[in-house]
Formats: sequence, structure tokens, C-alpha cells
Amino acid sequence: MSIVEAVILGAVEGVTEFLPVSSTGHLTILEKLFGHTIDDPDITAFTVIIQSGAVLATILFLRKDIARVVPAFFKGLFNKAHRDHEDFRFGWAVLLGSIPIVIAALLFKDQIEGPLRSLWFVAGALIVWSGVMAFADHAATQVRHQEDVTWKDTIIIGVVQCMALIPGISRSGATMSAGLLRDLDRVTVTKLSFFLSIPALAGASVLQGVEEADRIASGVGWTNTIVATVVSFAVAYASVTWLLKFVSKHSYSIFIFYRLALGSLLLVLLSTGTISAK
Repeated sequence: MSIVEAVILGAVEGVTEFLPVSSTGHLTILEKLFGHTIDDPDITAFTVIIQSGAVLATILFLRKDIARVVPAFFKGLFNKAHRDHEDFRFGWAVLLGSIPIVIAALLFKDQIEGPLRSLWFVAGALIVWSGVMAFADHAATQVRHQEDVTWKDTIIIGVVQCMALIPGISRSGATMSAGLLRDLDRVTVTKLSFFLSIPALAGASVLQGVEEADRIASGVGWTNTIVATVVSFAVAYASVTWLLKFVSKHSYSIFIFYRLALGSLLLVLLSTGTISAK
């Protein structure tokens, strides 16, 4: 991998991580176009690790919320009198909602890093999940807000988030769709998606960094991985800021049409043999 490829992949990760268009799907497509074997251990690890840049951007963006929620959570954890506080309930809900994807990622690790990396899966997931997003966007009443979020909401959203382990579905697209179907407003489900991304992406990045350190060193290279992560951080911060402003005034239609177009184009390229699935 060249340094230019690393910069491009980092920028794409930063742009797409929090948009409901599937960052892993985009990275998988680009890695294939750059000539890499997309299910090689060093490539799959690189794809996961550079997401940590987006995690850091999220933490920075949500720093005021985190500084409020985390202390409230621990106060409520050790003092019953604080458990009715909105921030404690929100922190507890985020923690519970993060558990399902951790379990699913560990149980299906081989499938996620192997067969599901096929571009046929990416294309199909882009198209099929667009239908789910369109239904959720249309059916949502948006009558509930952040103060209304419960542990039941986040467990349901967390279970649906597991679907994003299939490249092309999109973690944010899964969580946002589930949140809308729970009648939460778009800004709330978008911020909740940001919160749920922190433990999910941070845990996966650390795990891959530890398990695949030697393969990364002898393959993609740690220099390229670090460069891509730094670029991902910078671009993701701008992307997060823009997305919250956008969803406060618009539906997800533009992302749905984009997903359909990209998935259809990918199917054409695969069907004609222009590119191979792996």
C-alpha cells in the first residue's frame, strides 16, 4: 500500500463512518480497486483499525456530553439517589446497547473477515438495507427525544447494529433506522449512533491492533495505518459536525439514493467481470 492510498482510504473512512452509507463497504470497494486482496488479514485489520480515528473524532465532538454523562453514570451506579437522573439513564442505556455487537463480533469473527468481505455481499447489502432505511424514514413519527431514550430502545438498536457487521449495511444506517422505528427524532438517533460507535469501534480497533500487529507490520505497514487513522480523525470530525446539522433539517433520502446507485453500479461491475468479488 502506498502512502497516497493510505491517505485516500483514511479520508473515505472519515467521510463515511457516520453517514448511513457503510464505511466498511466503501473501504472494501476501494481496497479492491487499489489491487489488494480484501480478505487478507492485514487488509481486514487495517480497515478496522483506522476506524479508531473516527472514534477519537466522536469523543472530541461529544466531549461536553461525555463529561456530563460519564460522571452521572458512576454516581448512579454507586448511589441509588442519582439513578433517576436523565444522564445516568442515558449512560446505562448506551452501555447495554453496546453489548450485542461485541457478542456478535466475537461469535462470527471468521465469517465477518472471510466470506462476508465479498463484494457481492457489499452490493446486496447496500441495496437491500436502502429499503429498510426508506421504510424507517417514512414510518418514523419522531415524537420522542433524547430524554425519552430507555435501555429497551438501545438494546433493540444495539441488536440491529449487529447487522452492520455485514459490509454494506452501515452501522450508522442500522442504528438510525432502528431508532427511527422506535419513534425517536433524527437528531437524537444520530447522536445515539455516535455514542454507540465509541465502544463498538474502539474495542474492535484495539483487538485487531493486538491480534494482527505482526501481519500489519509485514503487510500494509504501521506507517500507512497510522497515517490513514490520523486522516480519518480529521475528516470524521468535520463529517460529524455536518451530519448533525443536515439531519436536523432533512430526511435520509439523499443517502438512500446514493446507496442504491453505488450498489447497482457495483453489481454491474461484478456481473460483467470488470472487477472480481475478492
